[in-house]
Amino acid sequence: MRWSYRPVGVGLLAIVMVVGINGCTGEPLSEREKGTLVGSVLGSATGAIIGSKVGSPGAGAAIGGALGGLGGFAVGNELQNQEVANRQTQKMLEQQQAEIERQRRLIERLEQQMITE
Repeated sequence: MRWSYRPVGVGLLAIVMVVGINGCTGEPLSEREKGTLVGSVLGSATGAIIGSKVGSPGAGAAIGGALGGLGGFAVGNELQNQEVANRQTQKMLEQQQAEIERQRRLIERLEQQMITE
């Protein structure tokens, strides 16, 4: 029985189409999505190269894509979590700056009151 590359090609084409359609939604990809996509593509390419050496580029691409996607998801997830933490820290800093400025104005008013009394 001869193995056909057609199902693998159709599957890869479907993945490319889904990613392409998702890219047209107008919303930028999150770090998690970018990591998963890059990991899957690199894993598929690497898996296909390794698989071709043993006679199964399709299986190698599928396995490499899955493993690369998982690794890319993990890296992208960590980057996204760091981005969220940085935004929260920035928001806290801005709130503290606003409070410092409010207290500075209050001190100036009190000093003015003491001078006029």
